[in-house]
Amino acid sequence: MSTMKLSLGPLQYFWPREQTLAFYREAVEWPLDIIYLGETVCSKRRELGTRDWIALAAELARSGKQVVLSSLALIEAESELGVLQRLVDHGDCWIEANDLSAVQLCRERGVPFVAGPTLNVYNHHALAMLMTDGLRRWVPGVEQGHQLLRELREAMQAEDRPMPELEVIAFGRLPLAFSARCFTARALDVAKDQCGFRCIDYPDGMPLATREGRPFLRINGIQIQGEEITDLGPELPALRELGVDVLRLYPQVDGMAEVMAHFDLARHSPVAPPRIGARNGYWHGEPGMRPVAEA
Repeated sequence: MSTMKLSLGPLQYFWPREQTLAFYREAVEWPLDIIYLGETVCSKRRELGTRDWIALAAELARSGKQVVLSSLALIEAESELGVLQRLVDHGDCWIEANDLSAVQLCRERGVPFVAGPTLNVYNHHALAMLMTDGLRRWVPGVEQGHQLLRELREAMQAEDRPMPELEVIAFGRLPLAFSARCFTARALDVAKDQCGFRCIDYPDGMPLATREGRPFLRINGIQIQGEEITDLGPELPALRELGVDVLRLYPQVDGMAEVMAHFDLARHSPVAPPRIGARNGYWHGEPGMRPVAEA
């Protein structure tokens, strides 16, 4: 039985500087293999700047874990492109490319990259093209279930093409959408450019309920997440059979050490673990959230 790797996905939320640094210095002691660092949501979040992320990457890499520098999912300004160039030019780490501009820069500079979940890869032709550009690992989008992954793998095998490492989001709130608008600022009735960095007050995102009061989504700056913390732990046997190499666990403000220990135990066991989060309908080709009647 092959043992899958565990990765700590990029921090999606905005935490104070010292809290962020303390989190990662604790995380380096956890039984994980890969750590993603960097801002993927909003370039205005500058508790840690580019130099800080690079310095932290160097510090954590000394532990022997692979460190990957993650890029923004939505690049809108020349300044944001400049930050991306600095990450790529750093050269000591792979890049998580969440935007095609990151793919282009990695290709030009010969830097290996991880295709993040916002690159929208839906067929084996796109996957093969990205591999010629330097793709080493692929994180499918949140709505891409096991059936599509199986079809892509079979199509690559039929053309005698190698597959990149496959990393699947196994735990955490799913990043559903990004927008040029700031949802947090809008919810608080302030302008985006005068937001006052209010999302720092919501370390796990701002809850959004339906009119009936049912928990629905999380507002996280320009990002919308699902409310449920999804968990693919019980699907681990099927993930192994599919050839998944890496399980991605997204950071949460509480309980991550216990989550990491849970998945570490599960990946070394032939028995599926109990579910500690919510079922991910997308993975099974169903709605991501169960209808009210089924809850």
